[in-house]
Amino acid sequence: MKTFFNRIISHPLYKKIVNRETISYGISGLLTTLVNFISYEGLYRFLDSNLTANWIAWLVAVTFAYIVNKWGVFRSRSDSAKAEIGKIGKFYGARLVSLGVEQAGIFIFVERLGYYRWLIKVALSLIVIIINYIFSKLYIFKKDSEKIDK
Repeated sequence: MKTFFNRIISHPLYKKIVNRETISYGISGLLTTLVNFISYEGLYRFLDSNLTANWIAWLVAVTFAYIVNKWGVFRSRSDSAKAEIGKIGKFYGARLVSLGVEQAGIFIFVERLGYYRWLIKVALSLIVIIINYIFSKLYIFKKDSEKIDK
């Protein structure tokens, strides 16, 4: 059994998937999801509207996520204010895609089909985390076009 485990953790694919960046992204994703869920629930109780509560909670969570992803996950630095504004625009723009997925899912499954809102919210969050990682890694915080502090 020990040999099997050692073969797994020494495999190049394992090292590519399980590293500082993916682990810290997972932690920040969980924290961002927690911020989103707490904001959503508080707003839902105040507004009594799934879709409105969701997009406002999205705004709060995305702002939190930008800060955590920039500094903690991708260790991204910008050489100028213009470059930083570009990253912020890309980040929020890409997150609009995942907001669209989440809003559509809530509209269809909660508002129209009557599924329990938290069941759908959790399921959609898993999809959103994957979409957001792909956008962040390949589009927003690309390492080849910036200086990285290690």
